[in-house]
Amino acid sequence: MTHIADTLTPAELATVHARGTRLTVPAGWSLIWERTPADKAYLIVAGEVTIRRRSVEVGRLGPGDIVGEMAIVNHKLRTATVVAASPLEVLHFTAEVIEELCAKIPALRDALTATATERLGVA
Repeated sequence: MTHIADTLTPAELATVHARGTRLTVPAGWSLIWERTPADKAYLIVAGEVTIRRRSVEVGRLGPGDIVGEMAIVNHKLRTATVVAASPLEVLHFTAEVIEELCAKIPALRDALTATATERLGVA
């Protein structure tokens, strides 16, 4: 799976980073809960998360991966719970900021759509 950073120019990536809020998250903390509204997404800078569906781990993601984008892109409820498997450093984005960035940076929109499609195909 391609990381978002691999599809953007350095200037586009700088714009994305500038719009995010840098957070640290302790291990065991839930970032996203299954069956909740799409109100945020996170770009993982450091650490690893587990992806759980109905309390069963179905995957892990790490630095360069984004979580929370599927529900925003598809305008649906969350399909999984995301839990910090280790201490994390992430960039937090509201749904509004993701939508603004996608309008401003077509490569980001395309990458998020492709990532969401890939993940749905794997699910």
